[in-house]
Amino acid sequence: MTRADLDKEPHEVAEMFDGVAKRYDLTNTVLSFAQDRSWRRATRAALGLRPGERVLDVGAGTGVSTDELGRSGAFAVGADISVGMLQAGRRVRAEVPLLAGDALHLPFPDATFDAVTISFALRNVVDTGAALREFARVTRPGGRLVVCEFSTPTNPAFRTVYMQYLMRSLPVVARGVSSNPDAYVYLAESIRAWPDQAGLAGRIAESGPWDRVGWRNLTGGVVSLHRATRR
Repeated sequence: MTRADLDKEPHEVAEMFDGVAKRYDLTNTVLSFAQDRSWRRATRAALGLRPGERVLDVGAGTGVSTDELGRSGAFAVGADISVGMLQAGRRVRAEVPLLAGDALHLPFPDATFDAVTISFALRNVVDTGAALREFARVTRPGGRLVVCEFSTPTNPAFRTVYMQYLMRSLPVVARGVSSNPDAYVYLAESIRAWPDQAGLAGRIAESGPWDRVGWRNLTGGVVSLHRATRR
């Protein structure tokens, strides 16, 4: 298995990310023109974390995002379905707590965390609504959710250029950088099929436990940060 399909079977998604783990962080930086770093910082800021709080980073991969969250002084834990990604992360970030965990069945008791976040991984989960409800289960009442995910550029001309890059250029660039370039064909397809900003906000609100849903755009809407509060 070199890539998943848009039906997003969990074992296929896990195997695909196992295959990209070796050079995942480097590939992301190259393909995003190093914007991935600013997106991680913006996610940390949106969570409003305080020292001593507990935050869960779902879909943490190699833990680069979890490490960023820990800079706030909060206790940050990462969870991911891909054992290969976790192993790659532990080799370079031994101090970051990284656990195996499915977004649909998180290995934590109810109301464990003050905040939960997921970056560039919600669109890889087979059941978005169920994942959002599971995030709510492990979040205390009044806690926060931030979803950092690819979205839809707001400027029509920029949107056209971006989609051309996504579908034509990105897979080509990935062949020169990634350890599993076919996975980036899935990446492009999954982004194109993902709802826009208002569509994702609707999914979060409709999932049940989340209130005060809002978003702001990063990089002209290439990425959006959706924020919500646990009832």
